[in-house]
Amino acid sequence: MDEKLIVSSSPHILDDDTTQRIMLDVVIALLPATVAAIYYFKTNAAILILLSVLTAVISEALFQKVMKQPSTINDLSAVVTGLLFAFNMPASAPWWMPILGSAFAIIVVKQFFGGIGHNFMNPALTARIMLMISYTGRMTSWVAPGVDAVSTATPLSFVKGVTEIPGNAPKLMDMLFGNIGGSLGETSAILLILGGIYLVYRGIISIQIPAVYIGTVAVITLLSGGFDAYFMTYHLLAGGLMLGAFFMATDYASAPVTSKGRIIFALGCGILTSVFRLYGGYPEGVGFSILLMNIAAPLIEKYTGPRVFGEVK
Repeated sequence: MDEKLIVSSSPHILDDDTTQRIMLDVVIALLPATVAAIYYFKTNAAILILLSVLTAVISEALFQKVMKQPSTINDLSAVVTGLLFAFNMPASAPWWMPILGSAFAIIVVKQFFGGIGHNFMNPALTARIMLMISYTGRMTSWVAPGVDAVSTATPLSFVKGVTEIPGNAPKLMDMLFGNIGGSLGETSAILLILGGIYLVYRGIISIQIPAVYIGTVAVITLLSGGFDAYFMTYHLLAGGLMLGAFFMATDYASAPVTSKGRIIFALGCGILTSVFRLYGGYPEGVGFSILLMNIAAPLIEKYTGPRVFGEVK
């Protein structure tokens, strides 16, 4: 009876996962879509991705040095933020845009609120919306895949305000593999899905948010299109839905942690995305939808979290 038990605060379950290992898995999941972006959009895509990632890492290092904080660049979270922001840019973007956007994502959205795990909105998406509002023309200047920067429209532009797919709209197979105009990381739906499956398999993300998010968009677009499966599939493969569902809405810091909360969060994302796409002024709605639900996440957790044992009103 001489043994003493040391009582400590929760959590009491230990795991081998570290932030670095989790972020490395996210980078691995994004690699296929990264290669596809460079393959389709050539040198400018590689430059934009490189500048975005380097700026994110340097911004985090400099901010923490100035503020005399421990450096966290080795955890790869800045790399993930830079890569995701690059995925949200058009291939025609000038060189200074990834620098401005990544610096904003890291310094303003992430570090100003306390660093990793404390940001209440997804940094990469917030930076995209900031640039979208500030430089709408440049952020919506899409080019077709290939060496020549030929202007083109995104698939969602063809279905804005209609319930039938026009004959000149991009084909589903092109949208599936990425041979279309759009943001760097949003074009190849199949590679984003494979990356998402990898994250689910590795236990990095739960399937709840992607499944409910994509499923909600599927149901609403199926109904709004008069039960036209082609119209529904077109909306699922077009734009940033797959990128947002698997890599943005599942952000640990800005999404609910409870199972019920995740379902409500994803349901809200799906409804808002569908409403913005079908009735809003801008063809895409993924970014705005996720950010709005990020803001609502604390309220969702308040009403879906389990009660502490012994808690009284």
